[in-house]
Amino acid sequence: MKRATLCFLIRRGRNDSVLLGRKKRGFGLGKYNGFGGKIEPGEEAPQAAVREVAEECGLLVDPSDLVRAGHLTFFFPASPNYDHDVTLFVATAWTGQVVETEEMAPQWFPTRDLPFSRMWVDDAHWLPHVLAGGFVEAEFTFADDNETIARSSLRATSLVVPRGGSSSR
Repeated sequence: MKRATLCFLIRRGRNDSVLLGRKKRGFGLGKYNGFGGKIEPGEEAPQAAVREVAEECGLLVDPSDLVRAGHLTFFFPASPNYDHDVTLFVATAWTGQVVETEEMAPQWFPTRDLPFSRMWVDDAHWLPHVLAGGFVEAEFTFADDNETIARSSLRATSLVVPRGGSSSR
């Protein structure tokens, strides 16, 4: 099982928005998602999240600005090499400018109007909790098509994520 991170950059204010990236290659091709990926040997989850955000959209997040927002486990019985153990983070502060990379095409979306039809099907179950400031622990087992959910469990609890202030430095 691959250990990975997923980070969501959130602009707080009158109209909260989240930066998602459309995957341009590899696993999840064509789907919108947060920024993240495999945790490298010797790396901790926060370090991996910071590295992946920089690689995938050009923004620099200080590890101290990451808020742990949950843990997700994904099982793909038809393709076990897709199994992932994911640590979730959110951040409301960063530096730099958003750029498109070879892997991701970033785009801001209002948190109330996410493109769920163009995301992994499980995202609709847990992402609203995270964007509302919650903490989630979930497990998803996908069907043989690797697209639909065969089984799932989700526990969401309240977490206070900083609101207001500047969303970038």
